[in-house]
Amino acid sequence: MKIGCLQFNPQVGDVENNIKRAEAILADGDPKDLDLLILPEMAFSGYNFKSLEHISPYLEPTVAGTTAEWAKNIAMKYGCVVVAGYPEKAAASPVDMELTKRFNSAILVHPQGTTIANYRKSFLYYTDETWADESPDSFFSGEIEGLGRTVLGICMDLNPYKFKAPWVEFEFAHHALRKDAELVIVSMAWSTLHNHESYTQEPQEPDIDSLIYWAERLAPIIRGKFQQEIIVVLANRCGSEGDTVYVGTSCVLGIKEGEVSIYGILGRGEERLLLADTQGSKNSLWEFPDLL
Repeated sequence: MKIGCLQFNPQVGDVENNIKRAEAILADGDPKDLDLLILPEMAFSGYNFKSLEHISPYLEPTVAGTTAEWAKNIAMKYGCVVVAGYPEKAAASPVDMELTKRFNSAILVHPQGTTIANYRKSFLYYTDETWADESPDSFFSGEIEGLGRTVLGICMDLNPYKFKAPWVEFEFAHHALRKDAELVIVSMAWSTLHNHESYTQEPQEPDIDSLIYWAERLAPIIRGKFQQEIIVVLANRCGSEGDTVYVGTSCVLGIKEGEVSIYGILGRGEERLLLADTQGSKNSLWEFPDLL
C-alpha cells in the first residue's frame, strides 16, 4: 500500500492560503500510484480556535464544504482515497436550525470522488470543547476498497476519554482489535508544551517522546503479536498557532508479532509530503518491551 501524509502548518482562519500551501507541498511531492492520502485534523481551517464565535465563519456543511470539494478533486486527480479533517456544521433538524450540531470531523473520499464516510471525533480535547459536540457514535470502522478493514480516529481519540478514563482501557486500540483492523488511521493536530523557538531548532528531527507515547496508546495491538501486519498511520500537522506548538512527526508504522517497524517518518517541523510504501523496505525496527 502506498500512503501519503501531507504534513504542513495551516493557520487559524486562513483557509485560502492553507489550501495553496497544501497544494504546493503535494505538487512538490509529486506522488505516483498513491492508495491513500491523509491530511491533518481541521486541515484548512486551522485548529486553535478559542470559542464557537471564533470558529463559526469557518464551519463547513456536512461533506459539502470547501474541504469536501478539495478532497474529492484530489481523490480523482491522484486516484486514491483521501482523508481530510474539517470543522463540521450539521443541522440536527431541517426545520429548527437552533438544533444545529458542530463536530470536529474527517471526510473519507473514494478515488472516484464519492464520499465513503464522514467521521466525527469521539473524544474531545479542551480546545474542541469550546465549540464542538461529541460524536454520538463510536470510532469509525469499515471495509474500504483497496485498503481493507479500516479504523479511523482523530487525535484525542487516541487518549483516555477526557484524560479521566483509566489508562489501561485503551479505548481506541481495543476498538481496532474488536474490528479486526488491517489499517488504523489517526488524523491529528497533536501539540507539545515546549515553546516554538526551542522546539523547532531541529525541524527534521522527529519528536521521539510523542512517537513513544503514541505507541504506548497502541499497546494492545502491539501485545497482540499478530502474524498479519497491521498498518498504523499517524498524520499530524507541524508549526504553531499562537502559543500552541505542534509536534509533526507524521509516520507510517507496521505492527507485527510484537514489533513496531517504521516505513516512513517526518521531522517535528517539516512541511512535506511523507510517502511510504508498506510493500517496501522498513527504515527501522522498534521494540517496546515494557508494552509486551
